[in-house]
Amino acid sequence: MHRRRLPGIAFVLSPLVLWLLAPGGCLAAAPPPGAVLTELPRPIDPQGNYLIYLHGRIVEEQGPRPESPRFGIYEYRKILEAFAARGFTVVSEVRPKGADAAAYAGKVGAQVKALLAAGVPPSRVAVVGFSKGGAIALVAASDLHQPNLRVVSLAGCGDWLFDHFRLDLAGRLLSLYDAADDLATSCAKAFAFDHREIVLHVGKGHGTFFRPDPAWLDPVTAWLAEEPRPTRRPTAPPSE
Repeated sequence: MHRRRLPGIAFVLSPLVLWLLAPGGCLAAAPPPGAVLTELPRPIDPQGNYLIYLHGRIVEEQGPRPESPRFGIYEYRKILEAFAARGFTVVSEVRPKGADAAAYAGKVGAQVKALLAAGVPPSRVAVVGFSKGGAIALVAASDLHQPNLRVVSLAGCGDWLFDHFRLDLAGRLLSLYDAADDLATSCAKAFAFDHREIVLHVGKGHGTFFRPDPAWLDPVTAWLAEEPRPTRRPTAPPSE
């Protein structure tokens, strides 16, 4: 007796799906540490360490492995995998072309609120964004105003951000940019209280963050691993 096969259908199972279906796995179980997901897991493990990554605008325009004539290939997937290899459950998706920054920051805020509502401490939730994604991360942090939320802006500050948004930031904030970058600059204008900023000297400008380079990955990972400090009261924002 021959089994009938459905023509023209191929099934490709990701490692995550294979884990869920394996003996001992469960469709209702949280993913293992180091997973890369396009949306929050169901259920959410309150003991997890979550990182929401927001890519640069070039991915909106060209897709998940775009190439800049100036900076080369943006290795979006490799960056996600690099964070996952460091123990984070990574959540990231390709935004639609021309995504509105304020609206998308609202979506990120909803993801953060869902993690907190599931019992994840804010110190185990990180929002990391590059370029336009870095600006969106800061807008989301401003909207959330959540102490101890970890927010990293990678070359995400510049006139575009400061001209369009009045930020009221809270949380643990880190900014990195390369000294040779002519598209992004310091986030100091947005920070009115405790923060850290690292100026890199890789020499690749905006392209520094196109690949999972230890020059920026190592300081970001080390900063995310630090124990949260007592929150200080914000000082008055600059008058100009």
